[in-house]
Amino acid sequence: MYETFIKRVIDLFISLLAFIIFLLAFIPVSIILLLTGEHRVWYFQKRIGYKNRSFYIWKFATMLKDSPNMGTGSLTLRNDPRVTAIGKILRKTKINELPQIFNVLLGNMSIVGPRPQMEVDFLKFPKNIQKQIYNAKPGITGIGSIVFRDEELLISKNSEMDPQEYYQKYIAPYKGEIEVWYQNHISFYTDMMIIFLTAWIIFRPKSNLPYKIFKDLPQKPQHLKL
Repeated sequence: MYETFIKRVIDLFISLLAFIIFLLAFIPVSIILLLTGEHRVWYFQKRIGYKNRSFYIWKFATMLKDSPNMGTGSLTLRNDPRVTAIGKILRKTKINELPQIFNVLLGNMSIVGPRPQMEVDFLKFPKNIQKQIYNAKPGITGIGSIVFRDEELLISKNSEMDPQEYYQKYIAPYKGEIEVWYQNHISFYTDMMIIFLTAWIIFRPKSNLPYKIFKDLPQKPQHLKL
């Protein structure tokens, strides 16, 4: 009942409310983006979604237009030169994710769920994870987004290894594990706590609170700790 009906009602309510609240942010951000960087406001990218079907995600443009074909490709590093000056601010505050409200209204995303991956990164997950991870709609935020809040820094600190290889060998298996954990624990309580933690880690990015709230969450391997 929660997954099939109540969760969708909550998604519509929160996304409509968020659209009204953040409408004032959309306008100035759009103007600033038009006047800076490559003068683009929107960024649409093909991602893997519900039941492994592809869709286009909405974002504010924060990187150079051809960035997927430059540098580290689908992975973004700390102080990545492909990120524009205003893009750094939008990414740090997560304002760049706000346009995904439209994805929620369209029904191809939820407020809470596994983050939608580009196909190149989706294929880095172990095969068993690929079969399970999008049995729930992808979300604007999720347990993976919270636990890997500093993913860019984590990849950058392990510069001795190729970023793509590091992601596949170390990050993807654990990220997939906790996203599957989410699907086994979907509930109103879980989703509300994830929304709360999303705001919490903006101010306390190194907080261990997610593991205190979700006591049975698979523990982060030592090699993924900063």
